[in-house]
Amino acid sequence: MLKFGTDGWRAIIADEYTFSNLRIVSEAVARYVDSKGAQDKGVLIGYDCRFLSDKFAREVAEVFAAHGIKVKISDSVIPTPVLAFAVKHFRAFGAVMITASHNPPEYNGFKFIPEYAGPAFPEITKVIEENIKQILENETKIDKIPFEEAKVKGLVEEFNIQEIYLEHIKSIVDVDAIKSLGSKVIVDPLFGAGAGYIEKFLTSIGVEVKSMHNWRDPLFGGGMPEPAEKFLTPLKNAVLTNKAIIGLAMDGDADRFGVIDSKGEYITPNYLITILAMHLIRYKKFTGSLVRTVATTHLIDRIGEKYGITVHEVPVGFKYIAEKMLSEKVIIGGEESGGLSVLGHIPEKDGILADLLALEVVAVERKPLSDVLFEIMREIGTLYSKRINLPVTEEAKEGVISSLKSNPPEYVANIKVLNVTTIDGVKLILRDGSWILMRPSGTEPVVRIYAEATTFETLNRLIKWGEEIFAKYK
Repeated sequence: MLKFGTDGWRAIIADEYTFSNLRIVSEAVARYVDSKGAQDKGVLIGYDCRFLSDKFAREVAEVFAAHGIKVKISDSVIPTPVLAFAVKHFRAFGAVMITASHNPPEYNGFKFIPEYAGPAFPEITKVIEENIKQILENETKIDKIPFEEAKVKGLVEEFNIQEIYLEHIKSIVDVDAIKSLGSKVIVDPLFGAGAGYIEKFLTSIGVEVKSMHNWRDPLFGGGMPEPAEKFLTPLKNAVLTNKAIIGLAMDGDADRFGVIDSKGEYITPNYLITILAMHLIRYKKFTGSLVRTVATTHLIDRIGEKYGITVHEVPVGFKYIAEKMLSEKVIIGGEESGGLSVLGHIPEKDGILADLLALEVVAVERKPLSDVLFEIMREIGTLYSKRINLPVTEEAKEGVISSLKSNPPEYVANIKVLNVTTIDGVKLILRDGSWILMRPSGTEPVVRIYAEATTFETLNRLIKWGEEIFAKYK
């Protein structure tokens, strides 16, 4: 059974991710479009830098064309957030993005972005999955119209929205502040779809920029297209060697961010979200609420408490942040895995915007981001966070989580448990302000353990406690 979730369908190329399976998923989405009578409103199609992504995108267009669905397909590689922005700009019914985001190079994927320009909600993916099931059970023959023929018939046309997207970003980012920097910026798109966007933005306003890994390499240089600290050593070295003011990275489809400051310090997503939340409230005078996932830093809560701002805690997954952004004014919504969006932008994570906002903070504060963070923590208190992936059996995964939910402990690492949250996994909030969260992975035989504390010693004790309760499971 082809699994289609919030992030769509991802699989290994030439194994499960084949042209025949792609046609099945495309047919399922086309039927969803048909059911809404949205053929004329149309669907956009974009693709990343992976093996065969452009060919896969054309295949999707051919299936849609056979349904009479009007298609706009990107004339080149496009980042996921830019495609989501294009949905809003063209007032399309939705978009299909061919990408596997930050996954290893042997993967590709299919993501559906509905008309509100954010992640697909469960009620939408449920319909698509049911369509897939019916197609497989009935062994349905899938029709398609050859790409060039579809173009002649006016069912398919190409588009490019880079300039319009960058103009929109200029309405959110303080261009004048960034212009005044007079320092070099290093950009590392990690061989991904974000190559050229930040560079063009900065060059157009006169900021010196040096780009690395900005060409198409489906093997991602032998590494991973993920802007985590362990993959950003070349960027760190480039920042220090070139005496740059900042290093900015994105993942394979540019919806996640990675930042190295001028000292060569990696600014974790938890910390950058904190810095940006404070910046948007103080400097840009944004008003509204703050949204974070259950696994994201409670520094956001401290900011909310300081300024009398509501903070929403939601399950892991940007779709839950998107729901809040669609229903109320949200200053910033962020997740510790490296995704965020802000007021005035689309309800989809955007690594390009996140990076440029980080640069704006440097331009305004005139100091490294690690120094900005230090000052924020001196004001609202210090918190350190950590996440590990713990390999466990399915029995242990289900057994321990179930036990913790039904019979939570009174103490964790000799610290009193004050509250228990079960909106996503089990989160134990402790008397000293620290917490530990255990979430079972739905796709891997692992449990993700997150913890946050005021000292490294307490942080490590919490992680050790989490590891031990799974090791004791029989």
